[in-house]
Amino acid sequence: MNLRKLAAATVLALGGTMLAAAPAYAANIAVNPGFESGLSGWTCSAASGATAVSSPVHGGTGALQATPAGTDTARCQQTVSVKPSSSYTLSAWVRGGYVFLGATGTGGSADPSTWASSPSAYTQVSTSFTTGASTTSVTIYVNGWYGQGAYQADDIVLDGPAGQGQPPAAPTGLTATVSGTSVALKWTASSGATGYHVYRNGTKVAGPTGTAYTDSPGAGTHAYQVTAHNSTGESARSGQVSATVGGQPSGDLPKRVLVGYLHASFANGSGYIRMADVPNEWNVINLAFGEPTSVTSGDIRFRQCPVAECPDVESEADFIAAIRAKQAAGKKVLISIGGQNGQVQLTTTAARDKFVQSVSAIIDKYGLDGLDIDFEGHSLYLNPGDTDLADPTTPVIVNLISALKSLKAKYGAKFVLTMAPETFFVQLGYQFYGPGPNGAADQRSASYLPVIHAMRDDLTLLHVQDYNSGPIMGLDDQYHYISTHDFHVAMTDMLLAGFPIMGNVNNVFPALRQDQVAIGLPASNNAGNGHTPVSEVHKAFDCLAKGANCGPYKPRGVYPNLRGLMAWSVNWDKHNSFEFSRSHRAYLDGLG
Repeated sequence: MNLRKLAAATVLALGGTMLAAAPAYAANIAVNPGFESGLSGWTCSAASGATAVSSPVHGGTGALQATPAGTDTARCQQTVSVKPSSSYTLSAWVRGGYVFLGATGTGGSADPSTWASSPSAYTQVSTSFTTGASTTSVTIYVNGWYGQGAYQADDIVLDGPAGQGQPPAAPTGLTATVSGTSVALKWTASSGATGYHVYRNGTKVAGPTGTAYTDSPGAGTHAYQVTAHNSTGESARSGQVSATVGGQPSGDLPKRVLVGYLHASFANGSGYIRMADVPNEWNVINLAFGEPTSVTSGDIRFRQCPVAECPDVESEADFIAAIRAKQAAGKKVLISIGGQNGQVQLTTTAARDKFVQSVSAIIDKYGLDGLDIDFEGHSLYLNPGDTDLADPTTPVIVNLISALKSLKAKYGAKFVLTMAPETFFVQLGYQFYGPGPNGAADQRSASYLPVIHAMRDDLTLLHVQDYNSGPIMGLDDQYHYISTHDFHVAMTDMLLAGFPIMGNVNNVFPALRQDQVAIGLPASNNAGNGHTPVSEVHKAFDCLAKGANCGPYKPRGVYPNLRGLMAWSVNWDKHNSFEFSRSHRAYLDGLG
């Protein structure tokens, strides 16, 4: 193809039409026109690598991206029911070296097509046609060109009368208003719809006939989408909105907290600290660690540090008395399960039940306030095909969720539940989730996400370890590196804004409440790879909580109720002259 001649001919043919104001559309009868529902409704060539991306987009939360390869121009298309002898306008916003838009099977003297070259920004292309006297369907398409790189397309509109047998278009204008424990949803009607389906966190919860619905989902942050349906079928899902229903965090903690791990069962080169001597700056003290008798037993045991390793260890009676004193002073003391060496795989229901029994025994013996889950290594993973965040099927995930719910039910509203996963098990989910569609990824990738999601209404604190991590991609689609201000901002923003898992807008990890999130840090250079200077931590917190002192990464919102900081560990903090606890306690108290 002679693209130069085509360009000249196109300019002459189109004149100024591409610069004209966009017309008002009577009805967009294309399905999933903005790719907010992934590639639903579209068929793409096998070699195109077509996917829905969250950036760059023209509008909404998604756009199509595909890449020509060899003789494959990366075409994506859909067949749409139309009326005979009727006029239609086809338009799209496109971005790339050469991007083509057109329709086939129109029944006219020539099928329409148009194209644009706009590598760095979206531009609108438009064409029109009249269907033949017997035409009842047309195929609309978009594609790139040979030897060119990836292209993007968004907001594809086929404007004209719908034919017979056409599902309605996806609803638009979805909004959510929270009032007490209720969420009021409203949306714009879809032409031809006989009813709607409401989805909460990916699960259908209602089927109203009108364009409003009031939900009572319980405390927490919930993601909503709506579809339209008629006798022919169901539309693609609308854009997503999130709503946070009130509910105070469990555990009766202050507004700003410091969480510290105490080496209660080992010294680890940092020196032993008696429970009675833990500084007052710490609000939550996690006893490290309870460990299993074997990887799959579910039988968790805890013992104080042996005298041979910790000559200053107190007696069990003094240890318990000191816990009581801390609790009387408003502190919470938890048993932390796992750690670097404590692999826990609840592969069976018997292991699940043993986990509940043995953890309960530890909590009861020492009179603890709750439980911290610090599963690392190979404790959690996702089996092939386990892709639904809200409905996991892998036994180690399902059994852990069941065990945590049982413990929460047993101990009630004041039970403190915290988690300390690594970034590999959480934020990596923006790119990878389990083994992935081709089975090539690490099956542990983002495997904490279904556990966090299932327990979000019972979760007191999530403090992801922002250390000992490789580069992680943030919501800006850039990689971020430990020890930097931006790493903490980007990783925390993902938890508080939510993110599509593997870029799939139909499988979203919804935002957590601000009061559920703290930033996990090493207390000193000795404590872990990724120590961040105090001043940089404060800048990161300022950026997130105040919208001030931000660096290159700009968070999606301002989070004034961000809860606080976690440190590994209380012992390493003492080894470093209490820099972490004293500096950060003063900073957090100053925030109010």
